[in-house]
Amino acid sequence: MLEHTSYAILPSNIEETDETLHEAGAVESVKWDGDVIEGTLTEGTFLVYLLDEKTLRFSVHPFEKVSRNRTLAVENDEPAPGTEFSETATHICLRYKGMKVTIGKDPFSLTAERHGETMFKTSEPAIAFDKHKRVLCTFEKEFDAPVYGLGEKSGFINKNGENITNWNTDVFAPHNKDTVELYQSIPFAIIHEPGKTTTGVFLDNSHRTEFDMQTFRNRMKIAAEGGKLNTYIILAEDIKDTVRAYTAITGTTPLPPRWSLGYHQSRYSYRSEEEVRAVAEAFDTYDIPLDCLFLDIHYMDDYKVFTFDKDRFPHASGLIKDLNQQGIDVVPIVDPGVKKDVEYPVYRDGVEQGLFSTYIDGSIYYGEVWPGLSAFPDFFQSKTQKWWGHLHTFYTEKGVRGIWNDMNEPSVFNETKTMDLEVMHNQDGNLISHREGHNLYGLYMSKATYEGLQACLPNTRPFSLTRAGYAGVQRYSAVWTGDNRSHWEHLEMSLPMIMNLGMSGVAFSGADVGGFASDCSSELLVRWTQVGAFLPYFRNHSVQDSIYQEPWVFDEQTLRIVKKYIQLRYTFLPYVYTLFHETEQSGVPVVRSLVMEYPDDRKTMDISDQFLLGKDIMVAPLLRPGQTHRAVYFPEGTWYDWWSGETIEGGHYQLVHAALDTIPVFVRAGTVLPLGSDVRNTKENQHVRLIAFYDNERQMSGRLYEDDHISYNYRAGEYALTDIVVSPDGDVTISKQGNFESNLVESDVKIIGK
Repeated sequence: MLEHTSYAILPSNIEETDETLHEAGAVESVKWDGDVIEGTLTEGTFLVYLLDEKTLRFSVHPFEKVSRNRTLAVENDEPAPGTEFSETATHICLRYKGMKVTIGKDPFSLTAERHGETMFKTSEPAIAFDKHKRVLCTFEKEFDAPVYGLGEKSGFINKNGENITNWNTDVFAPHNKDTVELYQSIPFAIIHEPGKTTTGVFLDNSHRTEFDMQTFRNRMKIAAEGGKLNTYIILAEDIKDTVRAYTAITGTTPLPPRWSLGYHQSRYSYRSEEEVRAVAEAFDTYDIPLDCLFLDIHYMDDYKVFTFDKDRFPHASGLIKDLNQQGIDVVPIVDPGVKKDVEYPVYRDGVEQGLFSTYIDGSIYYGEVWPGLSAFPDFFQSKTQKWWGHLHTFYTEKGVRGIWNDMNEPSVFNETKTMDLEVMHNQDGNLISHREGHNLYGLYMSKATYEGLQACLPNTRPFSLTRAGYAGVQRYSAVWTGDNRSHWEHLEMSLPMIMNLGMSGVAFSGADVGGFASDCSSELLVRWTQVGAFLPYFRNHSVQDSIYQEPWVFDEQTLRIVKKYIQLRYTFLPYVYTLFHETEQSGVPVVRSLVMEYPDDRKTMDISDQFLLGKDIMVAPLLRPGQTHRAVYFPEGTWYDWWSGETIEGGHYQLVHAALDTIPVFVRAGTVLPLGSDVRNTKENQHVRLIAFYDNERQMSGRLYEDDHISYNYRAGEYALTDIVVSPDGDVTISKQGNFESNLVESDVKIIGK
């Protein structure tokens, strides 16, 4: 096609844009109600209030009366009680504890300080708009301050110097640094100045948004293609503190069922009951742990959701029951497109109840997806969410406890890749166009799925996996990074994507191990499995026209190494599960960039190819074919090589050797790790032993969280939270909370390095 040749850069093809901007102007009136400032501007209206001593919200609408309405992303944003208000002829001031916000009146401007230090300050134009109703804000930023977050964007971890836009897009190929818009839209950025300040900027606007760190040397611009400039500013101590404050607004990742943290196997598609049983049998034959098998779209009758193909899966209930008895969960894919077929009960019911997305005249929107011409549920309606959720009894009655949502950007097989922007969504009486609702569609579908599974499975934590989402998606679903490829570059790129997702509130994430499209090699499968064993979500998945990439398909050496790392995942599972407990409580992610834990170390700012599992384990993958050595940066302190027990002093780079069967893993001195016994899956009882990594200067410490792995009883005290302290002399102190019977073998403590 011409757009794939040099024709694409023909001078006449470069669009000339009207850059004329109009400023919001001066403050003309102000009203303070004891919690919130509301006012009018020369152009539009505004509101400002403080949520606590770290966070403020300001919202400006150049065209309408501004309101406190927010998107589904926001869970908590109540004004801080006791905020102090003052006003002069030129300024308005809000104070709460150590935070001070000053609003300049002419022109409108905003400055935020914490403990006397200015951390956010608008620059001119502070607020502006154009004739297309695009709104924007510019504010000061040190030109070299790194920027993190913004979800699953491709490229390296530090987004400074880039122009990031957010529009959920089904991208089968390519995934590279120029592919800015992928499946998730999370308009939240963290601006970090090592040794100085850390500021979070969350633009809660579901239109296509822009974070421009490229155009200006000492300024940053945020913009939206419609609606209001609804912004939360977080003034924090460091990156971890910023993420805690952001997830206080948008919610944390709920504690998942433990089986969702084991090893998962998938293929597009296992096309019959016989093939699914054969895969499960192979895992048993080769004695490889397995917790879950996935069913992609070929399990359905003519790709109709909530159906099974009677020829390929004639005994679906029996299949799922048999696998469940082996400790293997089954997760089917469920897409939003509902086939237009008057004989299909789901379609007919949706039409009769008015549950599908429509144009403003009430006519249903239809688009082509896997089933052919399809209607799309209007998940913005509460009644649609409940209807959709209840439909999942079709699966749960057969023993299913998890659902995989795909194609929910929403993806449509046309030139725009999605619905017409004129389609309307009904937010229980508030109509919005798809232009505004597009980025929210996957989030609302995830909500409907997650809450539906909760209703179908009382007192059972469900597992929900989604491709598309918006800020706050962590409350409802795990996220995988979409249709990657079996390329070494995609293995490398998955690391900063997952780290930035974590810094964007999404703690439960992963990439398809081995790569989804293209053909995986045995070496790539080994190196990718090694990485996957240490990531929050661990699934191997491949496309239908690629070679298979299950653990046994290559050779004996590949099988042996892949099996070793799947088993290692289960060894570390008590530690990983404990991290998920911490995540639910604090919002701090399971996998962390080095700069999260070492925010004042400038050498960590741009490290995209190493990561931390919690704060205590550092992983440095091999990311090139044939590579057996790599440079590893060791932050301050003493580190132990997991494999050899040798110590490395931090504060510098070191060349590390790693043969094909080894991934460099290091444990911070002073750590006590809870490690599990060998099991076939998480349904087996796993005993926990302790390994301490010696530190002659301080006590060694660790924590273990346990519960029944599946119910919500832990919220009523049915858990065990065990703190372990080991002195340099080897004395062990155990303290427990909760009334759950622990699997910890307290007498079995091994000290490395003493």
